[in-house]
Amino acid sequence: MMRILVTGKEGQVDTSLQTLGDKLGLEIIRIGLPEIDLSQPETLEAPVRDARPDVIISSAAYTTVDKAETEAELAQTINGDAPGALARLAAELDIPILHLSTDYVFAGDKHGAYDETDTPAPASVYGKTKLSGEDQIRAATDNHVILRTAWVYSPYGNNFVKTMLRLGETRDELNVVADQYGCPTYAPEIARALLAVAQQVVIDRDPTLRGTFHLTGQGETNWAEFAEAIFAGAESRGRKPVRIKPIPASEYPTPAKRPANSRLNGDKLDDTYGLRLDPWRESLDDCLDQLITATR
Repeated sequence: MMRILVTGKEGQVDTSLQTLGDKLGLEIIRIGLPEIDLSQPETLEAPVRDARPDVIISSAAYTTVDKAETEAELAQTINGDAPGALARLAAELDIPILHLSTDYVFAGDKHGAYDETDTPAPASVYGKTKLSGEDQIRAATDNHVILRTAWVYSPYGNNFVKTMLRLGETRDELNVVADQYGCPTYAPEIARALLAVAQQVVIDRDPTLRGTFHLTGQGETNWAEFAEAIFAGAESRGRKPVRIKPIPASEYPTPAKRPANSRLNGDKLDDTYGLRLDPWRESLDDCLDQLITATR
């Protein structure tokens, strides 16, 4: 049985990996606090070696985007130095490492969807630290797959869908930003792709399977339209209606600058692995079924 080491115990992706891995008969070994502390990368070595993995999936990260602006050193250690340490361990063990990165490595000022040849230019501390993680992995080992994703949501953890549903319980109208565009991405779909890639790179040394890829749900939208779809689905499942008032990002200032364009082109992943995630509206239906229908 393939042994897949995953960093993180409570995140959306690592929880999805555990759920799907169990169904597929894969051995998912999740490590997190207290056995490892990504703010202290030296804590990684013993648990990683003890797990004797066939592949590492680096999914845990510092994701509090606004707080990173005042905790730059901590964010850099967790998002930059810890993945670098993991990649060096992977190189020593002669195993592949898969790493989740983000749309925030780009400035967000391109008109079309970003592809893997576009030059990163992060505008936030969070984005800079995630780019550092990518760079440190590339420097440590060629046996890597970096997968950039965006707008992650799921029935687990904290995310936009769950926040909207919670706010909608007590509000009849919500202001939501309408001039930031991206591709909502379902964590269980990310897990499906990660496990498919992991199984292939373990058995195939082909260098074309390595490198950087973009991984997002099909289709694009903005936050306000995403919110409208969430509440339309919630209303069809018995929740009260909630109105969305589209607003510009300038009316909702945040400490960290968000990319106005977070769209990522996933053609390279499809061409290389035959993987394309489901359209985000279909995945949203599954998420709402689990969050609303299954809890009735």
